[in-house]
Amino acid sequence: MIELSIDNDVAVVTLNNPGALNAVNEQALADLAGALDEAAAQGVRALVLRGEGRAFCAGRDIAGVDPATDDALGFLSEKVTPVLKKIAEFPAPTFAVVQGACLGVGLGLANSADVVYVAENAKIGSPFANLGATLDSGGHALFFERLGAHRAMDLIVTGELISGAQAVSEGLFSRAIPAEELDEFTRAQAAKAACGATLAFLASKRLIASLRGERPGLWESIDQENREQGGLCTTADYAEGFAAFQEKRRPVFTGTN
Repeated sequence: MIELSIDNDVAVVTLNNPGALNAVNEQALADLAGALDEAAAQGVRALVLRGEGRAFCAGRDIAGVDPATDDALGFLSEKVTPVLKKIAEFPAPTFAVVQGACLGVGLGLANSADVVYVAENAKIGSPFANLGATLDSGGHALFFERLGAHRAMDLIVTGELISGAQAVSEGLFSRAIPAEELDEFTRAQAAKAACGATLAFLASKRLIASLRGERPGLWESIDQENREQGGLCTTADYAEGFAAFQEKRRPVFTGTN
């Protein structure tokens, strides 16, 4: 159900249960966590998270869930959230390829990636209004942060699904790409990132994570930037970048100290 391939420092993790629109259960989440750990252990310099078939991930697989005995808190806190954190803290740039349905846990998986490219006709939103449940996996924070309180509640209460093109136009994700070009486009961007200055990208990941999670003020954020830059100036990639600029050539980054 979860597949991992690695080529030229790029890991591709695929949710492969297209018959269920890649909806995930406890086993799938455990396998996904294992794939992320293996990719990190292999020292990849970029990671692509994608879904096989016509959907990215339709959320939790609730086909066999009995609401009378469902431990929703345990599932979300102990199974889902640790995987979201693994994606967010992955030691290289991460790219989500979102086509078709991206709902619930799927929305959380995408949101945890550093860069999210969506198919123009993807379907994104909160279908929980029809389940008597609430948006989970970080969806409230994502909608509020990107769309504001009123639009967030609009999507939640109506259960309206928006297209990938609309989601990007409203500032939710990075870029909308024609569906037939999305996978190849994302892999190319990941390959480009894998040739970049990985330690500098990780510094930016930390800075963005701080801005999203800790909400530092402007000057505190600038101070954090200054300190990250100070640390980078001793790395081989920093020296290579400056040398390449001064010598008018393309830099060759190793992604190491």
